[in-house]
Amino acid sequence: MELRIFTEPQQGATYDDLLRAARTTEDAGFGAFFRSDHYLKMGSVSGLPGPTDAWVTLAGLARETSRIRLGTLVTAATFRHPSVLAISVAQVDQMSGGRIELGLGSGWYADEHTAYGLPLPEIRERFDLYSEQLAIVTGLWETPEGETFSFDGEHYQLSEAPGLPKPTQRPRPPVIIGGGGKKRTPALAARYADEFNLPFTDPDTALAQFERVDAAAKAEGRDPKEIIRSTAQVVAIGRDEAELARRAESIGREVDELRANGIAGSPAEAVDRIGQWRERTGITRLYLQVLDLADLDHVELIATEVMPQLT
Repeated sequence: MELRIFTEPQQGATYDDLLRAARTTEDAGFGAFFRSDHYLKMGSVSGLPGPTDAWVTLAGLARETSRIRLGTLVTAATFRHPSVLAISVAQVDQMSGGRIELGLGSGWYADEHTAYGLPLPEIRERFDLYSEQLAIVTGLWETPEGETFSFDGEHYQLSEAPGLPKPTQRPRPPVIIGGGGKKRTPALAARYADEFNLPFTDPDTALAQFERVDAAAKAEGRDPKEIIRSTAQVVAIGRDEAELARRAESIGREVDELRANGIAGSPAEAVDRIGQWRERTGITRLYLQVLDLADLDHVELIATEVMPQLT
């Protein structure tokens, strides 16, 4: 079981906050440091000092870390033209020495689109856009040097694009797809995904979706085992109940609710909960959503008291 740290900086974090968290993540021995891709805070927090751009952030972290993998859960297809996204991610992959992973989703958070004047089409059109973006991004990356890539879709048209720059990882960086849609999501995962992620759900719901992805992969002629199964869960772990309660309070959650819906409790409870997830769903990767970026002792506690028991 690989543990990864996942952050939500739209809730209020500077680049320097993220850099400290990423360096702690790397020094503690985690496999990767991921961030969300949002431009507006959620809930009652202030969101100050304001949002940071996901790919600008990852470019900086690419130069200031050396081992951990870096990526998004998930980049919104509504934010960037797919050709621009392909160029940006390929460049950041080069800057990191080949440590980038692209989580790409259709986009969903209506308030941030309204706030910044970004179009958010209805769900059917949004999935059409998303499907074309996956085809374009992967197509540009996989086009051999010296050849060109063209695409004639309903929403995007490319004519003899050189498909440059190339990412360091060949044929391309890993692509992560997720979500609970029962038909189109598994079909897209079967075609493009190296990893399928079901965030913030229960094991039974996740298992049912993983099985849909497996069936779609077989129909596509792929071995389902090629697609990594993962989940993202909020985390709150304490050495004792007082520390646990303090961590729950700092993110505006109740201890009992976190125990029911996340990875929470003592280190031993966390190990047991993760084991249940692994046995029930077959996941081999877990993204731990760390919401208080000022509490880096939390990250170090997970590394020393939880992670060694999962190998």
